[in-house]
Amino acid sequence: MRVSVSWLREYVDLPADLPAGDLEQALVDLGIEVESVVDLAETVTGQLVVGEVREIEELTGFKKPIRFCRVDVGAANGTGEPQEIVCGARNFAPGDRVVVILPGGVLPGGFAIGARKTYGHNSAGMICSAKELGLGDDHSGIIVLGPDVTAKPGDDARPVVGLDDVVLDLEITPDRGYALSLRGLARELSHAFDVPLRDPALAPAPGGTETPAYPVDVRDTVGCDRFTARLVRGVDPTAPTPSWMQQRLVTAGIRSISLPVDITNYVMLELGQPMHAFDADRIAGPLVVRRADAGEKLTTLDGVNRVLTADDMVICDDSGPISLAAVMGGETSEVVAGTTTVLFEAAHWDPAMVGRTARRHKLFSEAAKRWERGVDPAVALVALERAVRLLTEHGGGTPGAEILDIDHVRPRTPISLPADLPTRRVGVEYPPARVVALLERVGCTVAQGADRLSEDPGAVGVASGVGTVLSVTPPTWRPDLTDPADLVEEVVRLDGYDRVPSVLPTAPPGRGLTPRQRRRRAVADSLAERGYVSVLAHPFVSPELADQLGLPADDPRRPAVRLANPLSEEEPLLRTTLLGPLLGTLKRNLGRGHRDLALYEIGAVFHPRVGAGSPPAMGVDRRPTDAEFAAADAVVPAQPVHVAVVLSGDLDPAGWWGAGRPAGWADAIEAARDVLAAAGIPDERVEVRAAEYAPWHPGRCAELRVDGSVVGHAGELHPVVVAALELPRRTCAMELNLDALPSTPVTSAPTVSGFPPALIDVALVVDESVPAEQVRRALEAGAGELLEDVRLFDVYSGAQLGAGRRSLAYKLTFRAPDRTLTVEEAVAARDTAVAVAAERLGATLRGA
Repeated sequence: MRVSVSWLREYVDLPADLPAGDLEQALVDLGIEVESVVDLAETVTGQLVVGEVREIEELTGFKKPIRFCRVDVGAANGTGEPQEIVCGARNFAPGDRVVVILPGGVLPGGFAIGARKTYGHNSAGMICSAKELGLGDDHSGIIVLGPDVTAKPGDDARPVVGLDDVVLDLEITPDRGYALSLRGLARELSHAFDVPLRDPALAPAPGGTETPAYPVDVRDTVGCDRFTARLVRGVDPTAPTPSWMQQRLVTAGIRSISLPVDITNYVMLELGQPMHAFDADRIAGPLVVRRADAGEKLTTLDGVNRVLTADDMVICDDSGPISLAAVMGGETSEVVAGTTTVLFEAAHWDPAMVGRTARRHKLFSEAAKRWERGVDPAVALVALERAVRLLTEHGGGTPGAEILDIDHVRPRTPISLPADLPTRRVGVEYPPARVVALLERVGCTVAQGADRLSEDPGAVGVASGVGTVLSVTPPTWRPDLTDPADLVEEVVRLDGYDRVPSVLPTAPPGRGLTPRQRRRRAVADSLAERGYVSVLAHPFVSPELADQLGLPADDPRRPAVRLANPLSEEEPLLRTTLLGPLLGTLKRNLGRGHRDLALYEIGAVFHPRVGAGSPPAMGVDRRPTDAEFAAADAVVPAQPVHVAVVLSGDLDPAGWWGAGRPAGWADAIEAARDVLAAAGIPDERVEVRAAEYAPWHPGRCAELRVDGSVVGHAGELHPVVVAALELPRRTCAMELNLDALPSTPVTSAPTVSGFPPALIDVALVVDESVPAEQVRRALEAGAGELLEDVRLFDVYSGAQLGAGRRSLAYKLTFRAPDRTLTVEEAVAARDTAVAVAAERLGATLRGA
């Protein structure tokens, strides 16, 4: 939010010589983030003066319209003669007063102004637009001063256009919607500097009359609990918006449109009450405030034809919806150039409804931004009176005596606050009188409530606050104050965060990281060292993902947790497997030109607890009991941590050394082995078996077992899945459940032998259905203690081996810890290993 300090001074008596740095620090101390503090007087240097256009010569023969102007700048140019300036804007005429920067001046952004010849004429200076002066984004035309401006040609233009002001650019947090107004900011600054506040919401305003200003039927008093309206007839449709109002709107980043519309925006900035102006002559029949019918259509002021849902609220006449309530008006009832009868509306809408509607239609208007953060329901009539007075003062017209006020606002519920709670929570002494004073400064009504039992038998109730309970009723403009914790925060905030000591917690004893954390980091380091790139995907998926992955109807990964407020209606479910979002990330990178990808993610998946019911309601006034914790935990979805990798393209890149090696199903299995090794699982406890498990290819899928329990799968994705997700052929993946792995065993240090190894290669012919892993285990079992390592280095199949047969070649490494092996010992160990493989798997030595 952008706001000028001069406007703020109308409501709060800030010190006259207040430095900008002190103002910024005061706002930061109050919890309001300051993006920037800009002294506009320093943004433009040199002579910036008021000029009056004397003559305009239209130049032809150029690609765009060009005008050669003679502008009276008084004595500012030293000669008193009209200044010759070439300008391309078309929104001014002879006699208009404009803003001129003379040669030697510098505009924001370091744009220096000089005298030069252009379009065949000499041009000395520039006639300025709001954007060129840094006052807004409007560059459609130059600034034309209104008739209410008394400045003469040659006068300094800075005070005229507001360049003698200081502008604050503030970032308002969602819980402080009241600060999105001059009224709210002035209140905050009055707290900071302990100066008087002139609350514009306290201005007198007439109440509703028995006869309504316009017939209105509010059918949903939850979505709209207050609706006020008033008519102004006989408005001059040509009346311009006064320059001071335009200036303030431009400074706030709002474009000037017309007098009635500008007034609604001005009142919104001033009081925080969004309003809407209807052309009453374009409304057909009574107004109805209701929920939209699914499929209804409305063309909003931005020209977009929107399809409504049953959750949207609309204002309708006999023709149908004419306004998307609290978000944006419709074209059929908007104020136009010939409007003479204006119906002002100021209502109070449900913040949750407005937030959902704004996100659904991607319409984040200034009004919606305020509504979803909370608006004061008590200020509607004041805003209505303010708008009517401004319109009749500057646009003529006669206000109607009838005022509509449909009020279903519920009074605020008092909050019970132990007077010593701020002291106990924060560790700073806040006497009860101080707590009461600070809450009353916020606007709360504080009364003495019932006493409670003292936690300190030696304490005196009122003096210490122990035993004293305050009944606090928050003001109407603070919908964020709903619990004792909120009130504690206000006490601490206004008393000063700087009074709260910074005390570091005592580090707990131990090694720091838990075994689970160490395992997770070891797995991440292992994959990163092997060239995999870590990603962090959103855990949200679409209902169609299960079908795209080819999951069977009874697959436990099909049931998913549905979010109550998803970021996107297209992805309302929480993932039950990492592969869906991870493959989406793979596809996105492929679409951006990457071809060789190896990605991994470590994160939680979510499995609903069927029949768990709803969690118990728990407040923030006390710590939940163990039973409440257990009841809530029974509803929370199971969230095991998985690790997954996806591979596409070449794993080893191509180059001058030769062709690359494409990633295959074996690489995905090897990634799983690497993860298990990094997790501290010994290789002898790991078993790899062929399996059929979606979304993997049934002939190229392996399940990984640890101590006989399945912990994950790896291999090549099914062609149907690859086609459904639009991924490259032969895309491979792996997913393991890290939480299913047993604890890391204590590993004994290996015995290192200083004697030379004996290396023997064996090639065994087996059926194609026999996994290479089983052959390896058979060789290990038969070779005995002398076997140090066994590694598969070649796989061959051909006609000479016979149909359905293949050759697996292994490199066996034998070594004794206490002697050099003889050839006879190594060969005997090899023969025993081959014999066991032949007995278990029917293996035969190739060539034998």
